[in-house]
Amino acid sequence: MTILALKNVSKSFGALKVTDNVSFEVPEGMALGIIGPNGAGKSTLFNLITGNIGADSGSIEFLGRDVTRTPARQRCVSGVGRSFQIPQPFSKLTVYENLLVAGTFGRDKSEAEVAHTCAIILERTELISKANAPAGGLSLLERKRLELARAMATHPRLLLLDEIAGGLTDAECQSLIETIKAIHAEGVTIIWIEHVLHALNSVVERLLVLDFGKVIGVGDPAAIMESKEVKEIYLGIEI
Repeated sequence: MTILALKNVSKSFGALKVTDNVSFEVPEGMALGIIGPNGAGKSTLFNLITGNIGADSGSIEFLGRDVTRTPARQRCVSGVGRSFQIPQPFSKLTVYENLLVAGTFGRDKSEAEVAHTCAIILERTELISKANAPAGGLSLLERKRLELARAMATHPRLLLLDEIAGGLTDAECQSLIETIKAIHAEGVTIIWIEHVLHALNSVVERLLVLDFGKVIGVGDPAAIMESKEVKEIYLGIEI
C-alpha cells in the first residue's frame, strides 16, 4: 500500500522555485532518506507534506486520499507526524506536559486518553527520567529525543524527521539511531532528511536526492551514493 504520493508538486516564493515538479511514492512501512545540498528544498518539501505551506500546483495523497488543500492539523490527526530541525519545546512545561500537548492536539483526544501512551513514549525515547523536568533545561540530545517523542505522541503512521541527528556526538547519534530503528521496526513509515549520512544509511532502505527543488535520483542508498551526478551535485566532487 502506498502511504504517501506526490505528483508534480511545485512551490515558488516569488521568482524562486523551491520545489520543481516533484513526484515520488512511499510504500507503507518503508524508511526513505532525503539528501541534498543546503537550499535544495528539503525542508520546504516537508512543509508541503505536512500542510504548513500550500503547493502551487500538483497533488499530495496520504493513504490514498488527496490532502493537497487539507489543513496541517487535520493531516496531523490523520497520521502525519514530524520533528523539526531546531527543537523548540514548550520550555516552561515539563517533558511529560510537552507530550500531553502533542498528544491531545495532534490526535484530537482528551488528556486522559493520551496520558498512558505518552508515558510509554517517554520510556521508548529514554526520557522517562526527565518526565517532570522543565523542557528548557534539557541537553541537545534530550531536546532531539523530545522532538521525536512529541512527534510520536501524535500517533503517526508517517513520521517525518528533519535533521534530527545534526549536532550530536558519534555516541549520541548512535543512541538516537537505535531508538529510530526500534520505532521503524514497529511498522512506522519514516521519511528522514539528514546530512549525517552514516546515520541515515543505517536506517533507510531508499534514498531520494534533491537539488534546486528537483528530484535527481531515487533508489538503493549504495547505488545512489555511487552515482556520478550525486557525487558532483551533492558531494561537490568533480567527476
